[in-house]
Amino acid sequence: MTTERLQKILARAGYGSRRSCETLIEKGRVSVDGRIAQLGDQADPETQRITLDGVPIRKPEEYVYVMLHKPRGYISTTDDPQERRTVLDLVNLPQRLYPVGRLDADSEGMLLLTNDGTLTQHLTHPSYGHPRVYRVRVKGTPSDDLLQRWRRGIVLDGQRTRFDKVRVDQRERDHTWLIVTLHEGRKHMVRRIVGATGHPAQRLIRIQMGPLTLGNLPLGQWRHLTDKEISALQEEVGIARRRGKGSRRGKSRRGKGKGQSNRGRRR
Repeated sequence: MTTERLQKILARAGYGSRRSCETLIEKGRVSVDGRIAQLGDQADPETQRITLDGVPIRKPEEYVYVMLHKPRGYISTTDDPQERRTVLDLVNLPQRLYPVGRLDADSEGMLLLTNDGTLTQHLTHPSYGHPRVYRVRVKGTPSDDLLQRWRRGIVLDGQRTRFDKVRVDQRERDHTWLIVTLHEGRKHMVRRIVGATGHPAQRLIRIQMGPLTLGNLPLGQWRHLTDKEISALQEEVGIARRRGKGSRRGKSRRGKGKGQSNRGRRR
């Protein structure tokens, strides 16, 4: 028997956030095998009868982990009041997925989407600080002294901010490609640092997030994470989840991008 906390089961089944599901339990509206549940109870949704207001709950969704190569022009949210294109327009899956972190509309590259709330919470918590690596095209040619200054840090809004690593990847006539690594999660940090020192970013592509690398995944397409990648993420944030029926694993099937047959629908 594989058990987990009731509020997690209810949240995965689509009955609200974990906190709102805790409230359902506290109000005595949830039962397991005919017994009114208490906050902190665990259950196995595969073998036990869980009801809400006397009605059997829906089957919890399996966990899904997707890597998307986000193009420009898509926002990293599940919906948008202005009806702009979202990253969910590119992923054709029945589960309701959520982006882990953000890439602004003008940025490209790796974006992780999942319905695993525990993993999302760990990966987005300010104390985590997983490394993120970007390939950035900036205007002009930054000097070696400026590269060193970026490593030491500059002051933005009264706070010292720096790149953990930065190196030149390719120099061209009027612009330079850089590889930048950082752990901080401040908004638009890469663009703000290079822009504040006279070399505005012309293109920004995230190529790595924690143990995940974008590799050769084509622009606008997606794939499922492999078992190895999922385990690496869980180990990095200290999650020791017993794998079972509740997770989508192993396949690396690619999804199509804009203009191809399995483009997803907006949810």
